[in-house]
Amino acid sequence: QVQLVESGGGLVQTGGSLRLSCAASGRTFSWYAMGWFRQAPGKEREFVAGITYDGGKLAYADSVKGRFTISRDNAKNTVYLHMNSLKPEDTAVYYCAADPSKPGFVSRSSNEYDYWGQGTQVTVSS
Repeated sequence: QVQLVESGGGLVQTGGSLRLSCAASGRTFSWYAMGWFRQAPGKEREFVAGITYDGGKLAYADSVKGRFTISRDNAKNTVYLHMNSLKPEDTAVYYCAADPSKPGFVSRSSNEYDYWGQGTQVTVSS
């Protein structure tokens, strides 16, 4: 089992940047594919970005491609989401999640992820 704790959210102006971090407990973090999802008020949770266990494969939602970058540091048990050129429509609670079943594959479905953090709020003002 793994526990995930997100940090780095906050209030930023349009065009600004933030870096989210997701710290994982447990020695098996490096075996898991990881994903970032977000949920805005009144909307369903959506896939943002994902990374395989070794960082060899990355995937992004079309809405963030070219602006967001996912990375991981297995030595620190941490996955990051670097967010640039933020827009008001990026406002949401951001969650990191771990998929232990398919370490070499990035799933875009939240149903495939077994472990979730508590979320961190990102608010982009116009």
